[in-house]
Amino acid sequence: MPAPLDVARARQETPGCAHVVHLNNAGAALAPTPVLDAVIGHLRLEARLGGYEAAAAAAAKVDAVYESIARLIGCRPHEVAVVESATRAWDMAFYAMRFRPGDRILTSRAEYASNVIAFLQAARRTGVLVEVIDDDEHGQLSVKDLERRLDEHVRLVAVTHVPTQSGLVNPAAEVGRLTRAAGVPFLLDACQSIGQLPVDVREIGCDMLSATGRKFLRGPRGTGFLYVSDRLIEQLEPPFLDLHAATWTDARTYEVRPDARRFEAWETNYAAKIGLGTAVDYALGWGIEAIEERVTALAARLRQRLARLPGVTVQDRGRRLCGIVTFTVDGVPAADVRHRLSESGVNTSVSALTSARYDLGPRGLPAVVRASVHYYNTEEEIEALTAALGLPPA
Repeated sequence: MPAPLDVARARQETPGCAHVVHLNNAGAALAPTPVLDAVIGHLRLEARLGGYEAAAAAAAKVDAVYESIARLIGCRPHEVAVVESATRAWDMAFYAMRFRPGDRILTSRAEYASNVIAFLQAARRTGVLVEVIDDDEHGQLSVKDLERRLDEHVRLVAVTHVPTQSGLVNPAAEVGRLTRAAGVPFLLDACQSIGQLPVDVREIGCDMLSATGRKFLRGPRGTGFLYVSDRLIEQLEPPFLDLHAATWTDARTYEVRPDARRFEAWETNYAAKIGLGTAVDYALGWGIEAIEERVTALAARLRQRLARLPGVTVQDRGRRLCGIVTFTVDGVPAADVRHRLSESGVNTSVSALTSARYDLGPRGLPAVVRASVHYYNTEEEIEALTAALGLPPA
């Protein structure tokens, strides 16, 4: 068992804890002091030396970011690209795929709107077919239905690990086992799982993985990364290239670089990139297993407290649950609930139908309130949320 986290230290190193009850970590977590210092420190270096010169001086720190991400997800540094968001990371992988009429993309009901829009655009452009895998009795992706659908026409399986609108954790490793056996590329959107759960690409068996820095990793906004396995990379040419991603070899020729940095661009936010590496190191310092234990326990406590309030329904589904807790209040729109909580100093978010039509639509839910805990949150902050709802226990 992992050692208990030092919550007092975590809060001392998180300046925002003094100002707000932050239960919107699935949106953007509060940054710890080491991340702030890293970002601000590099910006000061740029101001003193110049942008190019500061990047050269910080070259070792920049290279270390790839080493840190590789340790976090169990891959090799050359399989990592650092980009400006999880969306850009996912898009760079997806749009590097080559689809033909009759090909099929399999996805889950938990899939995020941005991903689905990309599927539909590819369908309009190429004739690829998009199919949604059924849920099982727990409300998560049905491994049996995926196995039934896998055949020689499936070109890609793309699944969201943890959805934006629910606390479930899709069975990614079981998906990976099937896709590997079938020889089908597997793209995993780990935007909401990285930083709160252990994620090992070797154990999962995904060929591509996208993630963000701003959520449970507690990194700067405008940072993300992409993992692409050596097994697949030579089959993928990015949708656009520059002189960082490729080399201009002759008047009419170019060569794409052999590693995952082919998915990057030459211009980047070095301060944010260094901050992302610092955030990864900070999370690894606490231990991802210890973070998972703390986050999962806090979320379970919150679900229990919410379930005792009249008119409140916890909307999470899945066999395995994480640090995201979603709920509705009878007769009160989710946006109004979020506003009431905000006025009480409690940060939450709303996941709307337009973000998750495959899931919320069939369930008849126009929106849910989303409270997402992290290891620096406390039991008292959970009580603050339930008290701010203004509903007595049942």
